[in-house]
Amino acid sequence: MKPHGDVAVQQAHLIVQSTLLMLLIIVPVIFLTIYFAFRYRQGSRAAEAEYAPDWDHSTRLELIIWGAPLLIIIALGTITWISTHQLDPYRPLDRVDAQRAVEPGTQPLVVDVVAMDWKWLFIYPEQGIATVNELAAPVDRPIEFRITSTTVMNAFYVPALAGMVYAMPGMETQLHAVINKPGDYEGMSSNYSGAGFSHMKFRFHGLSDQDFDAWVQTNRKSGQALTRDAYLKLEQPSESDPVRRYAMVDEKLYGLVLNRCVDGRKMCLNQMMHIDAEGGAGKGGVAGLTQLPADRRRTVVAALCTPDNPTGAPVPVAAAR
Repeated sequence: MKPHGDVAVQQAHLIVQSTLLMLLIIVPVIFLTIYFAFRYRQGSRAAEAEYAPDWDHSTRLELIIWGAPLLIIIALGTITWISTHQLDPYRPLDRVDAQRAVEPGTQPLVVDVVAMDWKWLFIYPEQGIATVNELAAPVDRPIEFRITSTTVMNAFYVPALAGMVYAMPGMETQLHAVINKPGDYEGMSSNYSGAGFSHMKFRFHGLSDQDFDAWVQTNRKSGQALTRDAYLKLEQPSESDPVRRYAMVDEKLYGLVLNRCVDGRKMCLNQMMHIDAEGGAGKGGVAGLTQLPADRRRTVVAALCTPDNPTGAPVPVAAAR
């Protein structure tokens, strides 16, 4: 759980700073509570000697009681304002660690993360590979995670790397981070997502550039192809899945997962949003309806372009029920 990435280190420092600032009030309050309870207990000679029934105001005490918390709130607000922008998970990194800035022209390692039931799929578009329940990245190279989910909301979390970021179906969240020390770290889901949640863990490997290249080659040699059909089988709920490796990945797969149209039978979310942005489909939208097989008996919106109809040519209209 010890932070070994610059983002995690900054977040840990933020927690420590905030805790110390709050303790400046909490500790004196606790001490004074115990002190007053003891000093003014029943039978205390000090309480009888200093009895002052008409006392109701002290400017000095009012300044301390209200001034000290106000100063701490201002300090916490300032720290929160600065850190909220510096540690924004969507913000590309501008430094590798406290002593080193990101060199100009450095491209981050892009990793597409898919939270499934109940396992993690990691797609490396640059390398053309994918893994299940295993993640790796070179040390001191910025990483850009693009995160989504297949069914329910989840949370991607590698404590040594950075704070958790939610994964939601039909939406993409991002996380920019870097690992600064080689090692084998724990990754997990930090948001309850059903029966297999407790087994939804993975290993994150911080590797040197040479070891990362070797890891990529291992996946290319020992893996299989992650096609759309293979993905549809993979997304079926399962627990305690072993590490799986895929030597090739459909380059459009992550976009289809994000837009919830891998099976090719429904219109992708980005197509729907484009139609809405253009003012709606109007009467022509009827041509986008199709009837699912009789065993399900539902009418859904079909994709404008499907594997069987790549040009989006008009198809016979199915009667809506």
